[in-house]
Amino acid sequence: MSFAELGLSDKVQQAVTAAGYTEPTPIQAQAIPQVLARKDVLGIAQTGTGKTAAFTLPMLTMLEHGRARARMPRTLILEPTRELAAQVQDNFDKYGINHKLSVALLIGGVSFGDQDAKITRGVDVLIATPGRLLDHFERGKLLLTGVELLVIDEADRMLDMGFIPDIERIVKLVPFTRQTLFFSATMPPEIQRLADAFLHNPVKIEVARAASTAATITQRLIATGRQDWEKRETLRKLIRNATDLQNAIVFCNRKRDVAVLHRSLQKHGFGAVALHGDMDQHARMAALDSFRSGEMPILVASDVAARGLDIPIVSHVFNYDVPHHAEDYVHRIGRTGRAGRTGQAFTLVSPGDEKSLAAIEKLINTTIEWEGPTVAELPPSEKAPSRRRGERSDRSDRGEERSSSRSRKVKVRSGGRQRSEGGEAQDEAAPAREAPAPQQEQPARKARAEKPRPERERAPSRGSQGRSRRDDDDAPVKGLGDHVPAFLMRPVTIKKS
Repeated sequence: MSFAELGLSDKVQQAVTAAGYTEPTPIQAQAIPQVLARKDVLGIAQTGTGKTAAFTLPMLTMLEHGRARARMPRTLILEPTRELAAQVQDNFDKYGINHKLSVALLIGGVSFGDQDAKITRGVDVLIATPGRLLDHFERGKLLLTGVELLVIDEADRMLDMGFIPDIERIVKLVPFTRQTLFFSATMPPEIQRLADAFLHNPVKIEVARAASTAATITQRLIATGRQDWEKRETLRKLIRNATDLQNAIVFCNRKRDVAVLHRSLQKHGFGAVALHGDMDQHARMAALDSFRSGEMPILVASDVAARGLDIPIVSHVFNYDVPHHAEDYVHRIGRTGRAGRTGQAFTLVSPGDEKSLAAIEKLINTTIEWEGPTVAELPPSEKAPSRRRGERSDRSDRGEERSSSRSRKVKVRSGGRQRSEGGEAQDEAAPAREAPAPQQEQPARKARAEKPRPERERAPSRGSQGRSRRDDDDAPVKGLGDHVPAFLMRPVTIKKS
């Protein structure tokens, strides 16, 4: 089947041919005719199969007729992250080269003024993240009553990242007669219920089993110790020994670990850049551009880069941490092996990750092979957390580990031991801090200390800390003492009821 058989306009077909594509992917072949028929579509396909073009191409054909009005976009595309929104805009720029359509991008990290100016002139396609879209709406700069087509991309992620209230509010603001498209790689049952509320008699298109991984990806598990320095050392060995490594994405569960691992790789001579949600938009785009161009072959990222980023040639994916949610594993390794290419995915597994690993294998219905020993076959010294800093074998990481631990560990002294953030007790290998020399005791204080106190006298309570020091030597006062306030001595007349 060719793109000419899908009902696309001549202008769109010319742009697709100029981009070098001749045959549509399965999701494109089934979804495009249904979108052109003005039907609601629920598209489920594994990542890297061309879901973005599946709604971009028919939208361009449908928008050839009509014109945009000020502050009232004709179509709306919602994306969970800034990078995905910018990537969809690139698709419109590439495939809409023969069209004179206006496209606006509403994402955080960019000034409101420039975005307001585009909306005021009128846009045919509005691509936005939910938060920034509602910000413009609440400022009175945007009307959604003219939206003819609503696209919710990466639907499971949008509804699972805490965007449910925002999405429900946006859906109520657009006309009831709209056309709605859902595209995602996974569709859990709890998300299916919400999708049923947004779609009207949808056409369900499932070109691959939900939560499946591409057959072109070689998946392996690597056992490692649970300490951070052990995991970093294992990762460096994997990168050095990897065959045919052109570039790689390393995924971490936490943004804090992204920064620490990025500095560690740079310290050991690897060309690496970092990408996580706390970075400003300019830094995030600069990191992606340097990775795409090949200037930096390693991208250390959080799950912000796991969804939908179209980087066609990624040879390797390394999961520095086993993802907490099994669906994230599908999206992470989906960054490689795209468009029929081969790829390799390695996941570092530490003691304690067995539950998360079992959930992943259950979701993808596949048993992932181990490369080398399993976690159960690790030596006992690697299974248990190390107790002393002197036992670390990686001397080059000691300073880095020590500096990073200052900022992330909360130490609570308990006897002669310390408790870290994870609750593990650590012996104090460093010499104890010398106690300050006692000051010379003042004569007056010494005399008061030697003066015997009455037997019934107790230490002053917290509420009596404001009293002067001389009051501490007096006998305790009972009740109000010798003084009775005058108002207590007034006679009281009780009236008979």
